Amino acid sequence: MSERSLLVVGETLVDMLPETPGELHGVESFQRRAGGAPANVAARLAAFDADPLFWTRVGDDAFGDFLVETLADRGVATRFVEQDADAKTTLAFVAHDEERDRSFTFYRDRTADTRLETGAVPTTALEAIEWVYVGGVALAAEPARSAVLDLLERAREADCSVYFDPNWRPELWDDDETDVLRDAVGMADVLKATGDELAELGYQQDSLEARCEAACRDGPHTVFLTRGGEGATAFATEDAPWEPTFVERSGFDVDVVDTTGAGDAFVAATVAALDRGVADPGRIVDLANASAALSATTTGAMEAPPDWTTIAEFAATNGTEE
Repeated sequence: MSERSLLVVGETLVDMLPETPGELHGVESFQRRAGGAPANVAARLAAFDADPLFWTRVGDDAFGDFLVETLADRGVATRFVEQDADAKTTLAFVAHDEERDRSFTFYRDRTADTRLETGAVPTTALEAIEWVYVGGVALAAEPARSAVLDLLERAREADCSVYFDPNWRPELWDDDETDVLRDAVGMADVLKATGDELAELGYQQDSLEARCEAACRDGPHTVFLTRGGEGATAFATEDAPWEPTFVERSGFDVDVVDTTGAGDAFVAATVAALDRGVADPGRIVDLANASAALSATTTGAMEAPPDWTTIAEFAATNGTEE
């Protein structure tokens, strides 16, 4: 693991979490939390001492100030964290059903995170980066879409490894725009998705293994597939820097408080493991499942994230090796 070897790219926003489960119109009060999948990933990587850079954009407003301060407090390097004087910060109101599953209502019309600018991260910075993580929400609107695609192209030219998470939010996309997600898959080395997301991207084979294999034909050598409380799967081709594999791992039983950010905790652990040189996909999935499980036991995606030792010990205690 090298200094500043990771770059995280994408949105930072304010999650408004409900005090009670139920339909959004019936919720009377909310808790403010820093959020956005890439921001959650960056904060958890910082908790793992991975020292990530983070390219994002928030408004030059009270919510933006709150987010910048929160990122700094979580140990995220803010060199590429921008505040936009001409745009507001994105808000996401979350609703929970009785099983704590979530739905989102976004206030994201021309907000700051949609206004990432091409060239904000110079190529000289990319030349020192080993892994670039990109969240798919950043591709849902211009000019951020073009800026992120430009960065991905330059990252590949600089021999960075690219990790892509489509993070499918249908309410943010027009039907004729989603081909850009397939473009990003084609530029990725590692893809994290759910089975439903793969289907939305056009990989509609009957089995999860076949969907992973089809996605890898477009570019990635490895797919990490999350299956909610049932666990996760790793699929790797002959082009991967480890043995070809299809391995399924069960999740961990915990008392679920809030699943917001659990998938991002999974991502952060996989990225950290890759950056640490872990070369066993099954082991990576075990650690990532542990990270996701622990995340679900607290409210909010950035609240007191565990360190790497805690993740590894939880995985070991619950029947897997570090």
